[in-house]
Amino acid sequence: MKMRVKDLVEKVGFRHIAGKTALEKELTGLYCCDLLSWVMSHAKQGDAWITVQTHVNVVAIASLLDLGCIIIPEDAEIDNATVDKAVDEDIAILATHLSSFEIFKRLYEQGLR
Repeated sequence: MKMRVKDLVEKVGFRHIAGKTALEKELTGLYCCDLLSWVMSHAKQGDAWITVQTHVNVVAIASLLDLGCIIIPEDAEIDNATVDKAVDEDIAILATHLSSFEIFKRLYEQGLR
């Protein structure tokens, strides 16, 4: 199933925080991890990345790996510097009240692997 970042906003109900044109990116996978060095060595281009990390380094990693988007669970507070950097780099950041597990489960059920 073909899924774009905007589908996560429109169909799943995640809040769009940053990265307006990045909403058109196609998602090719799903990755959940909070250890940044691990993400750098294991996430793949096009992945939707679920993490509670909200500092500016997540944007750098998402940009470096050309990830599809960053999803912040449990309404974790996102640093203003992170949002500003995501806007500058056109990296989509989405947020939700759902837990990482619930996000992963819902997206997996919709065909994102």
